[in-house]
Amino acid sequence: MRRPPAQPNQPPTPPTPPFNAPAARRLRAALAMGPEHVAYGMRSSYGLPYVTPDLVIAWERGAVCPSNPELTALAGVLWCSPGELIGRPRTLREHRTARGLAPEDVARAVGHELAAYLRMEEIGEWHGTERQASALADVLDLSLPDFVTVTGRDAKLADLLRSAVTTRWQAYVRPVGRLVPLDRRLLEDALQELHRDYQGQMVATLSWGGADSGSSAAGREFLDRIVERFWAAVQ
Repeated sequence: MRRPPAQPNQPPTPPTPPFNAPAARRLRAALAMGPEHVAYGMRSSYGLPYVTPDLVIAWERGAVCPSNPELTALAGVLWCSPGELIGRPRTLREHRTARGLAPEDVARAVGHELAAYLRMEEIGEWHGTERQASALADVLDLSLPDFVTVTGRDAKLADLLRSAVTTRWQAYVRPVGRLVPLDRRLLEDALQELHRDYQGQMVATLSWGGADSGSSAAGREFLDRIVERFWAAVQ
């Protein structure tokens, strides 16, 4: 059931994509295939001699996750795209894998050297011009929230939004706009709404019992989910 151990001097295995185990099980059942059929297909057609029915079952139960090559092979056997076997992607590598693209394809599309692009995947930070960023969003079919996440801007956005709702939101329209290319009026409306909701919640919590602990808990919960609330306000 276990794949062969890595040999000395081999590069480290890259992180596996988020695997959607229920989808794999559902797709196999729809094809009236047993785990043994899937394992045989991966061995005979994709050169993965160690894949057994037990390993396929372990994937479907979520006990282990397939590697990138295994995921690609599994998708081929199940007649689906790799994206159908991936949970919601969050990283640059996961989005690329979900689209079934090789690193070379993305690097070429955005105009980066392959080594530079692979480095960005490894550290989770995007570096590029506006044109390159637009090309990245196009080739990976990224929504704006996904683009902000894969380019490593979530933490900075969260910091700005927390400051906006706890102080004067007007001062943060331009800084947020530099991270998130949206219409200024839309940004203003979203920040004003978040500021109003946060301040209103804090006042309401205090008025219920005047307990600082309750107010602090409510405020922390709001701020912890500030990016999620921002995208909801924008949409």
